Amino acid sequence: MDARSVQIGMDFAYNPGMEQYGNEYDVTRSVKVTDVRSVSREVCGLYSTLYSNASITELQRAFVDTGRLFHGDYPGYLPCDTPYHDLQHTLDVTLAMARLISGYESRCPKTEQMGAFGALLGLVSALLHDAGYIRRRMDRHHANGAEYTRTHVSRGGRFMAEYLPTLGLDKAVRTCACLIHFTGYEMLTPEIPLKDPKLRLLGKMLGTADLIAQMSDRCYLEKCRDRLYPEFEAAGMLARHAPGGSYISQEELVFKTPMFFEHAMCERLDGVLKGVYHHAEQHFFPENNFYMEALKKNRDYLMQVVEHHDVSMLRRRSPPTLAASALN
Repeated sequence: MDARSVQIGMDFAYNPGMEQYGNEYDVTRSVKVTDVRSVSREVCGLYSTLYSNASITELQRAFVDTGRLFHGDYPGYLPCDTPYHDLQHTLDVTLAMARLISGYESRCPKTEQMGAFGALLGLVSALLHDAGYIRRRMDRHHANGAEYTRTHVSRGGRFMAEYLPTLGLDKAVRTCACLIHFTGYEMLTPEIPLKDPKLRLLGKMLGTADLIAQMSDRCYLEKCRDRLYPEFEAAGMLARHAPGGSYISQEELVFKTPMFFEHAMCERLDGVLKGVYHHAEQHFFPENNFYMEALKKNRDYLMQVVEHHDVSMLRRRSPPTLAASALN
C-alpha cells in the first residue's frame, strides 16, 4: 500500500450533502475528537471533577506528547501513517474511557473506586494503546505502521517502558502494558497477568472503550472500507496475500462486518468484557447511552447495505487525520 492509495481511500466516501465537520465530533456532537486540545479539556475536566485534589499535570502532558507522537514530532518516531488507527481513534477511545470511569466512580461505593491514580493509569493507557503502530525513524524493514498489526500491542508496551518514566510513572509500566492488552488479540483476556480486580476492571473498560468508540463513529462503515482494508493489505492479512487471509476486497470486508458486530457485542462487550459499557449510561444519566445507540444505528444501516449488496450506500466522508509528511 502506498501513500497515494491511502489518500484515495480517504477521499472516496465523499457525500456533498453531509457537512464534513460533523464527522470530526464525538457521539454527543460536543467534543472535536480530531483535536488534542478539545479532548484534553474535556477529559481533564472530568478528571478534576472526580478528583478535585489531584493534579492534572501528568494527564495534560500525556495528551500533548500523544499529539506529538502521532504528528511525527516525538523524538525518534515517524508520524502516524495508519489511516484507521489514527489520532482521531485514539482521542475518541480516551474520551470514551474517561466517561466509563466517570460513570463507574460516580455510582460505586468509595471503597471500590479506582481513585485518581488508577484513573490516571487508565487514561494514559488509552492515549497510548495504539502507540505500537507508530514506526521508529530508523525503521528500514517496514513501509507502513500497519505491518505491526499482529504485534502492535506488545510493541506499545515497549514504548510505554520508554515513555512512562518521563511522567514519573516508571513503577506503572508493567500495569499499563497489561492494560492495553485488553484492546488486542495477542493475549486472551483471562490470561492477561493482572490479579488486582480493580485493575482488571480498568482493563475491561479500556477494551470496551476501544470497541464502542470506533463502532459508534459516524464514519465507522466508511472507515472499514476505505481505511481498515488498506491496513489489512499492508499487514498481509488479505486472502490473496496469505493462506487463511480474511478478505479479498473492500466490499467483502463490508459484507462480513455484520459478523464482527455480532462477535464484538456478544463475545466481547457482553462476554469477556462483562458489559462494562453500561457505565457510560451512568455517566450520561439521565440521558441514554450515546455510544450504544450510535453503534446500533451503524449496525442497522450496515444491514441495509448488505441487503442491497451496495457499498455505494456508504457516502460519509471521514475527516483527514494523517500528517502531510505521512502521505509523501
